[in-house]
Amino acid sequence: MTSKSNSVMRAVRAVPRLPKRAPEAHKGTFGTVLVVAGSATMLGASVLCARAALRGGAGLVRVALPEPLQRLLPLAVPEATTTGRGKPALRRAVADADAVVVGPGLGDSAVTRLLLRALLPLAAAADVPVVLDADALNVSAPLPDAAAKASLRTVATPHPGEAARLLGTDAATIQRDRPAALRALCRRLGGVVVLKGHHTLVGDGERCFVNRTGNPGMATGGAGDVLAGLCGALLASGMAPFDAACLAVHVHGRAGDRVAERLGQTGLCASDLPQAIAEELG
Repeated sequence: MTSKSNSVMRAVRAVPRLPKRAPEAHKGTFGTVLVVAGSATMLGASVLCARAALRGGAGLVRVALPEPLQRLLPLAVPEATTTGRGKPALRRAVADADAVVVGPGLGDSAVTRLLLRALLPLAAAADVPVVLDADALNVSAPLPDAAAKASLRTVATPHPGEAARLLGTDAATIQRDRPAALRALCRRLGGVVVLKGHHTLVGDGERCFVNRTGNPGMATGGAGDVLAGLCGALLASGMAPFDAACLAVHVHGRAGDRVAERLGQTGLCASDLPQAIAEELG
């Protein structure tokens, strides 16, 4: 990790609020989320992400999948539609989207690298915000300074291991000084960074929000996929990236606390969270 910056981000304590729905609203009012997630061995990641986007209030959710998987997705998420991952299909899907979520369950592979190289310029050209999660971050590591394009609006959601790969260090170093790691990630990635973990941090280089919700039961596979989908939904609703990220981590944690109250922490599963998110958002 690079040396500490002397700058300290301004603390933000207020949790942003989701605007109330107007009586005359329709599904187009609340935006379309394009989910680019899942693979043959990790289709569940796309399911969790899409469910969370829908429970987070997205009007429409479209999932980009390899052709053999497209027929399976509606069995788990009947409200979502599917599209392919070829460049023409992605171009159309990005043009129709209000937010893109990319990364969960894609796999750390050359195919994922090529997919990102095709997708991110399309999102930048369309001025569509992008949530970068999981393997979208893994295939980008390590990053040079100022790697992010100014024209691309991003919310990156690394856990400590992914943060370490992005910064060329180890997870123990990240955990020893999480605020310093957040500042370094903001400098390198640009946009908004969500450094996941106990007391998740959200920063944009100038402001920092420390989340106080959530519990150890949420340390389970797929919980991050749910967070990414929720953040995508809030972005698609028109929230600014920093506000969307802050509200997403707060509500995600509150949903986990709600589930833990009913079921306990030990058996909490990621698939429990989307409905609890809907209950939290009211």
